[in-house]
Amino acid sequence: MNQHERTAFFSFLEPAVRPPDPERAAALAGERRRENEGLELIASENFVSPAVLAAMGSVMTNKYAEGYPGKRYYGGCECVDVAEELARARATQLFGCDHANVQPHSGAQANMSVYLATCQPGDVVFGMDLSHGGHLTHGHPLNYSGKTFHIHPYLVRQDTETIDYDAMREAARAQKPNLIVCGASAYSRIIDFQTIADIAHEVGALVMADIAHIAGMVAVGLHPSPVPCCEFVTTTTHKTLRGPRGGMVMCKAEFAEALDKAVFPGVQGGPLMHVIAAKAVAFAEALTPSYRAYIEQVLANAKTLCGELLSLGWRIVSGGTDNHLMLINLGADGISGKKAEDRLGKAGITVNKNTVPFDTRKPYIGSGVRIGTPAVTTRGMGTGEMKLIAGLIDRVLRSEDEAVWAKVKQEVTDLARAFPLYGTP
Repeated sequence: MNQHERTAFFSFLEPAVRPPDPERAAALAGERRRENEGLELIASENFVSPAVLAAMGSVMTNKYAEGYPGKRYYGGCECVDVAEELARARATQLFGCDHANVQPHSGAQANMSVYLATCQPGDVVFGMDLSHGGHLTHGHPLNYSGKTFHIHPYLVRQDTETIDYDAMREAARAQKPNLIVCGASAYSRIIDFQTIADIAHEVGALVMADIAHIAGMVAVGLHPSPVPCCEFVTTTTHKTLRGPRGGMVMCKAEFAEALDKAVFPGVQGGPLMHVIAAKAVAFAEALTPSYRAYIEQVLANAKTLCGELLSLGWRIVSGGTDNHLMLINLGADGISGKKAEDRLGKAGITVNKNTVPFDTRKPYIGSGVRIGTPAVTTRGMGTGEMKLIAGLIDRVLRSEDEAVWAKVKQEVTDLARAFPLYGTP
């Protein structure tokens, strides 16, 4: 859809959502302006197509549909059944999996359903430490995963800042986990799913691969897939998949019944049918040649942005990136991740603070910032723009002068307006 078509689409859509509600209208307009005029570099965010937005705002939001297609606990589900079957069929085609459950409301609930299907409270579970690139739901002590199971966190090597597979194997032989969770939220290197599966199966464990961040690369074959070697694969449907906010679980056929029962009635009630309809739209988009070209550009942009930051003297965790993201280590003596996030935000560049491996700062402060290229790539930006963005980031992080930040913000606005999103704000 070109820019003229997008503008026309939103001109048509908005009158239906314009009751006398100035506060809501101001918030909506403000968010559209923020997205249009800033640079979104948060690695877990993206911009969905108008078709996905339309499905999200469709009449399917009205329908309760507890259960699964053909076996619902409510009448009147014949149309939403079609939407869910489309989403499931397209997901299995996209990833080559035996079975897909598209009902999880989020990645966290997708992961919870796998825990419920495979483990009992107190079971030993391996998960990547949050400060080394993992996720809250991989065993953090404040999360349900860490509260319910005996978590053995695994780490990256201090010299390479990459996963220490030898240490994982040694620990697995000693601890005998029931489940090994792999995947990450702030890890920029290829994950060796086959080696992790070999380690797990050697000690009788199952594997859950959480590919929430890298699902787009996996779908088009630009990252090794965990589907052939791991019993369960979870993902969000936003991030690199560029769909609605939500989750999904894939599994081998032998676990399909247990998984479906774990999702419903295990951790959820009625599914969000408008979101599932939007997932079906996004999966169809991801099956097109243009989507593969998009992912190729995401990766090229990440390589270029990372390389430019390195050349400007910034330290990147693990020394580079193989995917869509990178983590700048600002150092224990430099400005904190929180200060960097705030400073870049004032310049119209949105990132998120992040811990780095072996960080000495608290997670809310952190010593790093995480940067990703999916959203700016969706806007149509290429490697030339990545070089400009690296320079803008460098100027902001090296200056205490708010006048410098303001000058950069104007340059950011000018750059962003050259790649409009959903019409004029």
